[in-house]
Amino acid sequence: MKKEEKNNKIVYENLAPCCACKVSLDYLGDKWILIIIRDLFRKRYTFTHFFNESSEGIATNILANRLKKLCEIGVIDYKYLDNNKKNKNYYLTDRGIELYDIIFALQLWTIKNVDFTYSENTSAWKSKIENQKHSTVKSNFKAEYKFFRKEMFGF
Repeated sequence: MKKEEKNNKIVYENLAPCCACKVSLDYLGDKWILIIIRDLFRKRYTFTHFFNESSEGIATNILANRLKKLCEIGVIDYKYLDNNKKNKNYYLTDRGIELYDIIFALQLWTIKNVDFTYSENTSAWKSKIENQKHSTVKSNFKAEYKFFRKEMFGF
C-alpha cells in the first residue's frame, strides 16, 4: 500500500493481479478502521472524541495508528481549528464519504442476520431504513455529513 496517488487513485504496491475485495480489505479490513469512519459520520472528529465517546474501547496506540493510515490513503484528513496547533480535527474526505455505502450494507446485513441488542443509534437507523428507501437514507446521510463538514471545516 502506498500513499502516492495516480489519477486520484491510491496506488497499490502489489503489481500482481489480485481480487478487488482483497485489495479493499488490505486498506479497510480492520474493525477499528470502520469504527473510526462510523464515528466520523457521527460527527466525532478529535482523538479525544474517538477515544472517550466510543463504547468499543480502542487503545490509544491503535487509534493513532489507524488515524495515520486513514490519512495516508486519503479517506480522512485533518485541520487545526482556531489556531490550535495541538489538536487535530479529523474529517472524512469525499473518498471517505463514499464508504458510507459499505457501512450501510454491513449494518443492513447485521440487522437481517444477527440477533443482538440494538444500541440507541441502531434502533434509530433501523427505523429510518424501514420508513424510507435505502437510496434515500444513504444519500441523506452523506449530504448531512457534507453539510456538517462545510459548517465545521469550511468546505
